Amino acid sequence: MYNRRNLIRNCRWVYAIKVGPDGTVDRLKARLVAKGYTQIYGLDYGDTFSPVAKIPTVRLFLAMWFGKFSHVVQNFGLKRSEADHSVFYCHTSPGKCVYSIVYVDDIVITGNDATTISQLKKHLFSHFQTKDLGHLRYFLGIEVAQSKEGIVISQRKYAIDILKETGMLDCKPIDSPMDPNQKLMADQGEPFTDPERYRRLVGKLIYLTITRPDLSFAVGIVSQFMQAPHIDHWNAVLRILRYIKKAPGQGLLYEDKGDSQISGYCDADWAGCPIDRRSTTGYCVFLGGNLISWKSKKQNVVARSSAEAEYRAMALITCELMWIKQLLQELKFCEGHPMKLYCDNQAALHIASNPVFHERTKHIEVDCHFVREKLLSKEIVTKFVTSNEQLADVMTKSLRGPRIQFLCSKLGAYNLYASA
Repeated sequence: MYNRRNLIRNCRWVYAIKVGPDGTVDRLKARLVAKGYTQIYGLDYGDTFSPVAKIPTVRLFLAMWFGKFSHVVQNFGLKRSEADHSVFYCHTSPGKCVYSIVYVDDIVITGNDATTISQLKKHLFSHFQTKDLGHLRYFLGIEVAQSKEGIVISQRKYAIDILKETGMLDCKPIDSPMDPNQKLMADQGEPFTDPERYRRLVGKLIYLTITRPDLSFAVGIVSQFMQAPHIDHWNAVLRILRYIKKAPGQGLLYEDKGDSQISGYCDADWAGCPIDRRSTTGYCVFLGGNLISWKSKKQNVVARSSAEAEYRAMALITCELMWIKQLLQELKFCEGHPMKLYCDNQAALHIASNPVFHERTKHIEVDCHFVREKLLSKEIVTKFVTSNEQLADVMTKSLRGPRIQFLCSKLGAYNLYASA
């Protein structure tokens, strides 16, 4: 008797070419898969089952992996950072150090003690099935180019892949990610027909801001409409893509400028959001003149004055500065100089140095106490900077092309692929 259950299913080979950030072939993959789509429901099968693990189980295994890794490297002699538990370090002798950072199962090792680094690798090989990929060139989608002049990080391949996916690879470039004269509203224009596509694209743009601080404000604006995007919101996203097309290889340059001073710039756009009139905080932090941290974020409450909005920005960057200082002290990289905090609002600077609270400031009393405490302990010093030299300006508002270009040059933006 003919029985479909006794039939042997055909199969096929599926080939994939894995390429590196420069487009060269990294490795070839081949998989043999069964043609399950030839099966008929009710004749060949009755139920379907997909072996999907629960998310808590995934977290459990990650915790087990990291716990074992932490135990192994600490047995080798590395210490785990209290400021960031994914960072491990050791100082083998005066002037000699080894650092390691872990991101799930990707590990980066650096330092100036080649012998200890080699021993650490052998130690890891004896406990884990690991592969030494050589000098850091590609990490979490970030391309790393090293030379005697410095290190450049970018996401060129990632940016080009976004442009290809959206059909914008041949679009006309533009010199600013957002129109300074446009204010996006929640119910502006017709609803966008594919909200999932909008969310997916904005999510990718958020990841692109890892090496593109000039995108932070614009991407932050369009991310506010992911629940119910409209046509105007989609057009704003397409404008960001046109700006990316102008320089998809733009990234950040890190070079030795001869000092290890920690400094930060903070700014706020008072009542800039037309929907709820909340202000936007923007800050950027430098180590030895190199940009290491930045943020563009709408404040949680409505500020009643520009001074209040600026002061809340000062409190936020002070938290970041203190954390960075703690991490650098653990790594024995910080020289202990007071951190410089630049602000372009005289009223906010006056509040920070004035020990007397009054009606104008008592509703932000906690922030005042926090910032003032760091000033009195000489951990930070505040300095006035003109609005023209305010580097955090690009994090708080839409700007025109020449202004963006000027600030990007100050922030250390560098396009390794630009024509000479």
